[in-house]
Amino acid sequence: MPFKTVMAVLGGDDTAKDLDRAIELAAEIDAHLSVVALQVAMAPTLGDYPVDTDWLDRRRAHQRAFRDRAESDRHICNASDVPSDFSSFYDEAGFLTEEITRRVFYTDIVVAGPQVMKERDLVRIIVDGALFDAMRPVLLLPAEGRGTLRPKRILVGWNGRIEAVRAVRESLDLLKEADMVHLTMVDPESPYGENDGEPGAEMAAYLARHGVAVTIDQLPGGGRDVADILDQHARDTSADMVVLGAYGHSRLRQRVFGGVTSSVLKAVRLPTLLVR
Repeated sequence: MPFKTVMAVLGGDDTAKDLDRAIELAAEIDAHLSVVALQVAMAPTLGDYPVDTDWLDRRRAHQRAFRDRAESDRHICNASDVPSDFSSFYDEAGFLTEEITRRVFYTDIVVAGPQVMKERDLVRIIVDGALFDAMRPVLLLPAEGRGTLRPKRILVGWNGRIEAVRAVRESLDLLKEADMVHLTMVDPESPYGENDGEPGAEMAAYLARHGVAVTIDQLPGGGRDVADILDQHARDTSADMVVLGAYGHSRLRQRVFGGVTSSVLKAVRLPTLLVR
């Protein structure tokens, strides 16, 4: 298994559940677990200006509550059999993004559980720091189920673009160990031109040469959301992981216009590996 260091990002009120799942994932593949607990510092609102002692007291209480949760999570890590390290940061969003980016350089995969995914400010930090800046894969875990880093049936969202190519290469060791990989396209077009080349055929051949058991699935869009189509097909094929190339546009365009990645981030239904 290629993943030797798993980073888990914790945030929100119920961090213990996300931590338990991260510990299970690291134990499953005998990896080191690096845990980072984050909290965006409480900022004053317009009604708090000029800043007075009341606001400072609320901020201290906010920070103290975060530190108490982090200390509890640290004890859980120390009590587990998984080798781990633990860090916690209470700061402005920009500084947290920089910290995540720096730490992700030295990890193989980032895990984000359902509790941290409820915190939209932390989701943006994970996306900016891990996906855009450090360009490391991020595994999103749904509220239901435990997730696995040894998936047996994988759906790969394929459109022939560089993000999808990187997703395949970053997940290649997972794909080789799977029983079946569904290379899935929605309303595919020939990569060369009209009536010239079967969509997905070259990537399927590439994967087959690596020993991957792969099949090509071409699905009609019918005007439906692509994320919904992929999710339904993943369920129909009993996939236990979805692999997607993330953010084909700049982060600004994605925030303005949305896209498949944005839809997935809003509703994670199956364990989903995002790669950029």
